[in-house]
Amino acid sequence: MDFNLALVIVVTTILGIGLQGCDSKVVQFIFGDSLSDVGNNMHLSRSLAQASLPWYGIDMGNGLPNGRFTNGRTVSDIIGDNMDLPRPPAFLDPSVNEDIILENGVNYASGGGGILNETGAYFIQRFSLDKQIELFQGTQELIRAKIGKRAAYKFFKEASYVVALGSNDFINNYLMPVYTDSWTYNDETFMDYLIGTLERQLKLLHSLGARQLVVFGLGPMGCIPLQRVLTTTGNCREKANKLALSFNKAASKLIDDLAENFPDSSYKFGDAYDVVYDVISNPNNYGFQNADSPCCSFWNIRPALTCVPASSLCKDRSKYVFWDEYHPTDSANELIANELIKKFGLSNTNQGGAPSPAPAVAPSPEDR
Repeated sequence: MDFNLALVIVVTTILGIGLQGCDSKVVQFIFGDSLSDVGNNMHLSRSLAQASLPWYGIDMGNGLPNGRFTNGRTVSDIIGDNMDLPRPPAFLDPSVNEDIILENGVNYASGGGGILNETGAYFIQRFSLDKQIELFQGTQELIRAKIGKRAAYKFFKEASYVVALGSNDFINNYLMPVYTDSWTYNDETFMDYLIGTLERQLKLLHSLGARQLVVFGLGPMGCIPLQRVLTTTGNCREKANKLALSFNKAASKLIDDLAENFPDSSYKFGDAYDVVYDVISNPNNYGFQNADSPCCSFWNIRPALTCVPASSLCKDRSKYVFWDEYHPTDSANELIANELIKKFGLSNTNQGGAPSPAPAVAPSPEDR
């Protein structure tokens, strides 16, 4: 559940870029955590990782919670809109059926989820990456029954896949002494365990037809408000940042190796660490005033962990990098998405349509 990954998911839709010679829409299948969750956890009644209460979603649509762990859009929303890609609905959305899947794809992301099954256990309910892949296999069975094996094979082979997890495996597992992984492994052996698990999962996705796949790295997760408040200085937690850099290095090598072993596929690794770190280190350069504390917090109680109706909001959400202790604001997501769009030279995948405008930031409740 971290700012990092969000920025990462950016380039995600990036390579969900067009399928040459295919007249149908490009659809996405997204596997991720709270930075990508668009409503799955809202339907997990026992999950403690929730964005189901105000003030989540205050600057999007009708201003009510929609399952996104921010005040507005996710980075993937913004990138996808600019590329005219359909927004994949949450897997657990009751309206999802075979026709919607064929038109829009599916988002399996779950707040608190990780690469490892044990990650985020104290949230009680969440989808790990293994579980998300299992749900994807169920989706494939539905589509095969709907359109036949041959057409389904083509549909899944031509789709775009995004895998954006990892921060929870550190923040809500390895770096917390309540988890056995924190004392079972050291930095090196835990990284081997994590990357080895990810390798198995990506190979499984390949066997299921994933040929256009983007894996995102981590940003400076030691700089999210929750990690800062846990230090005595209020500065970024360097151990967490070093682990993020180590993960990015190892994951990048893994993707290179898989790309070499699977010449029939396009495997890409998206590393947004530097972009995120610069926004956090130099917020004024980007039009922000605060990059170290959340806009939505429970008055002066820190860490507040989540945003609730009793929380107080900053007066101008567009000036804050972080929405809550973990996640960025819509404004931060938009800035990072736009930076990555320029960096990677992205263009529309599906012809027609216009990018969605940024939502007008509503006044804080106390200002209404």
